[in-house]
Amino acid sequence: MAGPPGSGKSAVGRELAKRPGVRWIDLDPVAWSVYRRGTEAFVRLVDRFGSDVLSDSGEIDRRRLARSAFASPGARADLDEIVHPAVSDALAERIRLEAREGAEILLVEGALLATSPHVDRHAFDAVLWLDASSGVRQRRLAASGREAQADRLRGMEPPPGTVRIPADAGVTEVAERVWRVISTL
Repeated sequence: MAGPPGSGKSAVGRELAKRPGVRWIDLDPVAWSVYRRGTEAFVRLVDRFGSDVLSDSGEIDRRRLARSAFASPGARADLDEIVHPAVSDALAERIRLEAREGAEILLVEGALLATSPHVDRHAFDAVLWLDASSGVRQRRLAASGREAQADRLRGMEPPPGTVRIPADAGVTEVAERVWRVISTL
């Protein structure tokens, strides 16, 4: 599942993961793990964005990285080019693990799954895009203390072939819409 911040991806993923055989992966923690200190992505991020993105402990500080990376389209593209291929590799391993552990349906949540040219979408049966209006997204983000993310991916549109799902309704209703689509795959 993909879509902009506040579209309901996490809430819907958690709701659907309550069903037997369904597992949910939030790609944010996967992404954070690929640029821990000592990884190739860590070195490349520090080379590109400088030591200002490091915390006092020497790890990447996500807020500092975001300030630098979202400062310009070029910086954002550089971030994506460094992080997304490593995330794709880590996700491929996670998909294999989940399959070995018996997952029948694996929901992968990531805001940029549908739009990044660096994400290998061959691993997915479908990419589902949660469409929520700007007002709904802003209210959801405010309720979770993430107002600053409201405009982070402004204007992001899914590519052709992405399944768009209206997501202005409550979690249960949007989860049912997603489930109906999954059931047809």
